[in-house]
Amino acid sequence: MSDRYAVIGNPVGHSKSPRIHALFARQTGQAMVYEAILAPPDGFARALAEFIAAGGRGMNVTIPFKEQAFRLAERHSPRALGARAVNTLAFGEGGIFGDNTDGAGLVRDLKFNLGLSIRGKRVLLAGAGGAARGVVLPLLEESPAALVIANRTEDKARQLAAEFSSRAEKVSGCGFADLSGHGFDLVINATSASLSGASLALPRCVFGPGSLAYDMVYGRPTPFLRQAREGGAAQVTDGLGMLVEQAAESFLLWRGLRPDTAPVLAELRRESAPP
Repeated sequence: MSDRYAVIGNPVGHSKSPRIHALFARQTGQAMVYEAILAPPDGFARALAEFIAAGGRGMNVTIPFKEQAFRLAERHSPRALGARAVNTLAFGEGGIFGDNTDGAGLVRDLKFNLGLSIRGKRVLLAGAGGAARGVVLPLLEESPAALVIANRTEDKARQLAAEFSSRAEKVSGCGFADLSGHGFDLVINATSASLSGASLALPRCVFGPGSLAYDMVYGRPTPFLRQAREGGAAQVTDGLGMLVEQAAESFLLWRGLRPDTAPVLAELRRESAPP
């Protein structure tokens, strides 16, 4: 019998994770199935328990359940503890193990797929929820010149920045209005605004000359990427590469080997290209 895995979220119907893991399994010869589970906003814990009881081996967690997954996990990886959010769960004799592969996936996509060195760059991270939490520490480990966390609710951004201030002096938090007059080399949208088609109240100046704008949402034209183009960003990209790279990290945890992501990413790009 094939081992069972899944991605859980709300919404989740758009997820390409089942396709990605099917390609990984075929590439590596692994006997596994991977499905998508839509859980109601108040039903994550119940859906998780049912999946484990049915023999599930592991699960990816997406919006809005990453912080709940952290609380339900019985053991955590160091990067999950740093993020206080979990996007990957593994189930075994030791109970529920929680990891966070988002930051590693983002950094790998930026460095190896997009050719961007983060060292010495000015980085703006929009958002202060679970998606943002998962990438702060990996970004700081790449030694940016500055990491500014901005959020619609200023206090949340400042609180998140304060949690990492002992690890880096050049991390700070602010509201969107405080960004006026400041430009960045890398602007990352980690909010859920793009999922609902909403725009962010970002001043045009944040997209500095030669900047790269990165939306963690993938598979659709988003208001953020439109803002970035209009603001003069030199390069814009969605989060498909991050999705593939973080999935490879999850696959490594579950199956003990890392798949080759380049052909999988290329295949997904071909499948999503307009006819």
